[in-house]
Amino acid sequence: MENKKKSRAQALGKNIRVSVTKMRRIIDRIRNCSYEEALVLPEFMPYRACYPVSQLVLSAAANANANLGMNKSDSFISKAWVDNSTYLRRFRPRAQGRGYPIRRPTCEITIQLSSKFVDRIEIND
Repeated sequence: MENKKKSRAQALGKNIRVSVTKMRRIIDRIRNCSYEEALVLPEFMPYRACYPVSQLVLSAAANANANLGMNKSDSFISKAWVDNSTYLRRFRPRAQGRGYPIRRPTCEITIQLSSKFVDRIEIND
């Protein structure tokens, strides 16, 4: 059990100003891809949300290299998920001095890198 946890590195992005559904279409594409492929895929997608995803992949790889001594070329995205975070609350002026609330969504992204040499069945547990 200890070896399984030591073979993973992760990066967490909080309060990213993109809705969850827009972020999930990018995360679903890079899940179970190699590290190099996960860096190249968002470069050619036409979405604004690709930049924070590629930054998190770079951060997870740096964490894997610094903390666990993993080689970047031997790693792949084992898990990646997006969760809702708090809403940015803004108010828009309306008629007769009233304020109309606007909720701007934010999300939290977690990306886990694992080594290719670790059995993939172990990672899904």
